[in-house]
Amino acid sequence: MKLIIQIPCLNEAETLPATLEGIPSSIPGVASIETLVIDDGSDDGTVEVAKSLGVDHVVRHTRTMGLAQTFATGLEHGLRLGADVIVNTDGDNQYPATAIPNLVAPIIEGEADIVVANRQIRDIPYFSPVKKFLQWAGSSLVRWVSGTEVPDAPCGFRAYTREAALRLNILTQYSYTLETVIQAGKQGLRISSVPVQTNPPTRPSRLQHSAFHFIKAQAGTILRLYAFYEPLRTFTYLAAPFLITGSILLLRFLILFIIGERGIGRYQQSLTIGIGLFLVGVIVGLFGIQADIASKHRRLTQEVLYRLKKIELENTVPKNSELDKLADRPANSNNDKD
Repeated sequence: MKLIIQIPCLNEAETLPATLEGIPSSIPGVASIETLVIDDGSDDGTVEVAKSLGVDHVVRHTRTMGLAQTFATGLEHGLRLGADVIVNTDGDNQYPATAIPNLVAPIIEGEADIVVANRQIRDIPYFSPVKKFLQWAGSSLVRWVSGTEVPDAPCGFRAYTREAALRLNILTQYSYTLETVIQAGKQGLRISSVPVQTNPPTRPSRLQHSAFHFIKAQAGTILRLYAFYEPLRTFTYLAAPFLITGSILLLRFLILFIIGERGIGRYQQSLTIGIGLFLVGVIVGLFGIQADIASKHRRLTQEVLYRLKKIELENTVPKNSELDKLADRPANSNNDKD
């Protein structure tokens, strides 16, 4: 079994040595361990530091593409390097590398496809009460949307089997953490969790600029993914208020028409508004049916993409120079790799 430890980095020259220091040289059940640094356009010498520290593989984006794309680049290269298990950790030394054996243990034992570390948010002394609440609320919402039991969904310290990595497709631009949990839950992948202790922060978060920014970005991601995987249910929720209100007004018109006085123009408001709202609800519902049909095609496309990636990886072993060309493929540009 081959383990690739991928480390997305953006200007982590100072913290990368500490991040790499605790990486285990051997793990029971793992034949080989290799490190992969994905540099997201750093300008502080992160690549040079990684090379000097003996990192096995270094991939570099020629411009900053964001954490989600950097994570996706790491998965793609890890798979092409023949990884059976991929561990993702941060370059700022937030997560202790000594916990990697515990993180991959459920995968080695065949009990999980994805393992997400549990930082035990309530016990972290340097998290403010507001941040603790937001982390808890976000994880609770992700558990409901995905149908999983992940206690710490925003945590980026994770392990993936080869099959799980092949089935994941990063669609959002902000962060991969919530998206991959929701995708995994919707695809029936087994997700486990192990408790870990985190290291004190070495710098402010680059993702969470403020509480409002965090809520807006994460809530938007969850809502989009929920609509993506549950379109009919989503549009039904949207149509329901219109259908219910319209039905009530139409029922009011009918009752008043039967028991009230007949006359031109009586109860026109209930009739007109009720019909309008009811029709809006029907149209929204029809959009939901159409979206649900499209989602079935999307699932077929996902399965085809999974099979194509699997065939490509089984039949193609690219040279290092060929791997180098993959990192910036979404931007149609080249990048440098050692």
